[in-house]
Amino acid sequence: MTTTTYTVKGMTCGHCVSSVKTEIGRIDGVTSVDVDLATGAVRVDSTEPVTDAVIAAAVDEAGYEVAV
Repeated sequence: MTTTTYTVKGMTCGHCVSSVKTEIGRIDGVTSVDVDLATGAVRVDSTEPVTDAVIAAAVDEAGYEVAV
């Protein structure tokens, strides 16, 4: 099990959280996604490491951006 935390910019509501969770949740190997709207923190648990680029692409697909 691998856990990684990212900061996502631009989320302002529950729909934003849902969109990010859905897109990241579609990635192979991801077992859970926890989003804290107040801080923008997104914790991703997966069965194996997922590259930052794959996470960033999923967040981008949802309409948001991973802070660097």
